[in-house]
Amino acid sequence: MSRAPRNEAARRSWGDDDSATNILHVDMDAFFAAVELLEHPELRGRPVIVGGADGRGVVSAATYEARAWGVSSAMSMAEAMRRCPQAVVLPVRHGVYSRVSAQVMEILGEVTPVLERVSIDEAFLDVSGSRRRMGSPVQIAHWVRTQVRGRLGLPASVGIASTKFVAKLASSHAKPDGLLLVPAAATQDFLDVLPVGAMWGVGDKSARELARWGITDVRTLAATDVRRLERILGTAAAHHLHDLAHGIDPRPVTVSREEKSVGTESTFFDTITDREDARRVLLDQCHQCAARLRQVGTRGRTVVLKARGADFVTVTRSRTLSAPTDLARDIFAVIEALFDALPQPPGGFRLLGVRVEGLSRADDGVQLLLDEDPRRGAPERAADAVRARWGRGAVAPASLLRSPQPPED
Repeated sequence: MSRAPRNEAARRSWGDDDSATNILHVDMDAFFAAVELLEHPELRGRPVIVGGADGRGVVSAATYEARAWGVSSAMSMAEAMRRCPQAVVLPVRHGVYSRVSAQVMEILGEVTPVLERVSIDEAFLDVSGSRRRMGSPVQIAHWVRTQVRGRLGLPASVGIASTKFVAKLASSHAKPDGLLLVPAAATQDFLDVLPVGAMWGVGDKSARELARWGITDVRTLAATDVRRLERILGTAAAHHLHDLAHGIDPRPVTVSREEKSVGTESTFFDTITDREDARRVLLDQCHQCAARLRQVGTRGRTVVLKARGADFVTVTRSRTLSAPTDLARDIFAVIEALFDALPQPPGGFRLLGVRVEGLSRADDGVQLLLDEDPRRGAPERAADAVRARWGRGAVAPASLLRSPQPPED
């Protein structure tokens, strides 16, 4: 769920020349919530939040009706319910979303094998090799949207451009349920009308710093000398944003490979600068991973922490356990240690993720450690049973509870 600032002036026709725009960014609209509405059509038009109930956990997805009240992904449920108390809250069902996501990716795979799955609900496609068979990029984008809607009943927005960065911006401005082409020759004109906050890596803090220098839109950012930007933002961020402001993004679409792992990650438009807030997100992700491991009857031996800073530098740290596990307490013990050793990136965290690798079946006969109590996983398995009957929000770690704050006068 993107909360990047948009400009309605960018949501218009920029021309119809798609001859040099081989990159498509396909982004499902409010994916978790849209999947839930397939089973709950009576909730269409109402604010719906997918996440923990009763102030527990964080928001995983929200319909556009809920977003209108300021609800966003990774927000604490307590804050979301304070902003939108009339919202209907539904529990997260990762197994369902994974199955539907696989169906979406199968449709995209019919277009081209040059497919980069970015997350459960978005992907980049390089369609240069599909033109002869399927037509122009715009024709292919229409086909994708028609097939996803017709086969799965779900909306998808598509951005078409000459680079991945601009294609993603285009899909953001096509939402909800739209298509936007940015011809190669119109790239700079398209970028120039955007607020500086639309750029990857510019959160509230960076936007305020840039505004102090009179830089509030991409046109001004692109015209600013990179040495001045270095003084404002630092070397790495300055060069990164200077390139993007000029439409420079040489990254190719990288074919995704299936990994034998279970994981989840969250991208934040407003970067997280408070380490305790980041720790809560990681704890929630550990419980999500552990629950999914138990749901499919597997355990994992290697725990991986992924973190991306506001400067887009991504680091991963991992540690291998002496024995495989499917318990959040074991996973979080590793993640917490890895996180504590991780320096705070300039500008805060833009992405956090937890992954468990080295999977094996839980019934493979792994020998318990001599000092391991077989009852130690009982609380989490009991919580699984409670959630199965009463929903995901019925029980959660105490540290994920936040008392709703009284509204400001």
